[in-house]
Amino acid sequence: MSERRAISWFLRAYVAVVFAFVFAPIVASFVFSFNSDRFPTIPLGHFTLHWYESIFGDPDVREAFGHSLVVSAVTSVIATFIGFCTAYTDFRYRFFGKGAYLGLALLPPTIPLVIMGLAMLALLSRIGMSGQLHSIIVAHVVLCSPFAMAIIRLRLAQMDPNLEAAAWNLGASEWRAMSAVILPFTRPAIVSALCLTAAVSFDEFAVAWFVSGLNKTVPVMILEILQGNVDPRINAIGTFVFVTSMTLVVIAQVLVMTREPRRA
Repeated sequence: MSERRAISWFLRAYVAVVFAFVFAPIVASFVFSFNSDRFPTIPLGHFTLHWYESIFGDPDVREAFGHSLVVSAVTSVIATFIGFCTAYTDFRYRFFGKGAYLGLALLPPTIPLVIMGLAMLALLSRIGMSGQLHSIIVAHVVLCSPFAMAIIRLRLAQMDPNLEAAAWNLGASEWRAMSAVILPFTRPAIVSALCLTAAVSFDEFAVAWFVSGLNKTVPVMILEILQGNVDPRINAIGTFVFVTSMTLVVIAQVLVMTREPRRA
């Protein structure tokens, strides 16, 4: 018993150390974003909101936030639609080459982001779409669609495949069965996919840096600010981005864990 207790305490301590290692820089950035001193030093200066006022008063930063919000919103809608279609195809149909179809659908997240960025830059430049806001959207849709597909397919795996067939037997058309059976059941996963893909797009840097041109998103703007000198506004921008992204991820995780209530 004592040996089990020692192992249990060791594992708890290990997890605590891992979490501390991961979140310590984030906590430090959060604390220094309210510090009046220009450089992150100890002891801290007095509490201030100056750095937040500075970033929201900067038109370039506001423009970058606007670009990021537009890109993440449009990307989440398109990527979730594509992910839903892919997941439903996998759930409902059997066809030759299905394994290769799923492999290609899930391939983009396994490609290094630098390679993905270079490939998207080469493709978009060849067709005259490079350096535009919609260039980032196209690249992010390719990157985010597999995440939406995986979440929605996980939800569909919990569904009895005979429910849709029963709706057909009762006279419902395929579209009616889709709207009355499939969509209500997968609604939590769809909203979760919207939140997760928006968070991934909002945070993504490497691909956006290659294809954005002059249309900078927030991560690209952070790199631009860092080039030259230490700017305390980075802590404020990073904190805002972290809070936004984590809120979307937490909402997505809660919705993924949602179960339909049992009915008598």
